[in-house]
Amino acid sequence: MKKSILLTLLTLAAAAQADDAVISKKLHDFGLKQVEISASPVKGLRSVVTEQGIFYASEDGKYYLQGSLVELTDKGQPVDLSNAPLLGKLEALKDEMIVFPAKDEKYAITVFFDTSCHYCQLLHKDIAKYNEKGITVRYLAFPRNGMNSGVARQMETVFSGEDKAKLLDDLENGRKVAETPVNKVRKHYQLGHQFGVNGTPAIITPKGALIPGYVKADEMLKTLQEEAASS
Repeated sequence: MKKSILLTLLTLAAAAQADDAVISKKLHDFGLKQVEISASPVKGLRSVVTEQGIFYASEDGKYYLQGSLVELTDKGQPVDLSNAPLLGKLEALKDEMIVFPAKDEKYAITVFFDTSCHYCQLLHKDIAKYNEKGITVRYLAFPRNGMNSGVARQMETVFSGEDKAKLLDDLENGRKVAETPVNKVRKHYQLGHQFGVNGTPAIITPKGALIPGYVKADEMLKTLQEEAASS
């Protein structure tokens, strides 16, 4: 009996790999070179992570769609599952983040930000209020003017420095920071694009939902509580 179950699982796995190969080839033919395929919450669809964001593909590789994937739960709150396949990539960068930890952490958000962005500066001034409400804030870089901008090179210096928080404060307060050829910032920027970031600040919740713009601490806490209650 156990042998029969194992053979069935191996057969299903081989079929999935064959389907994934078809999907990869079709997307490669359209110019998408970085393709990662995994199961999706919807039967008959595969999640496809590319440099252009997340797609969903039929298992035969014939149909593709892009957009929000939302689960309606019994608890009444819709759950946005669209970016769930990217959460592992996000956590893989945790050692590169600039983190402002809450003493009594209840939630942790990740913010893609640009030091030249006015609304990012407003959010940064609210860090203490976020922390007081149990919200840890983690920063990743998203220079709005791209990798060739001076801001991108300055942010590289910040994220590569020993005292990242001090360098960040220097940059936020208009003090001069040296420029460094981009490396880490490029990874942050690319991941931001995959999440669908097109402006800053852009907040990623613990479940991967994208919240664009500056959000006050009280409103952020309410949103996080609602997200947690929906699971």
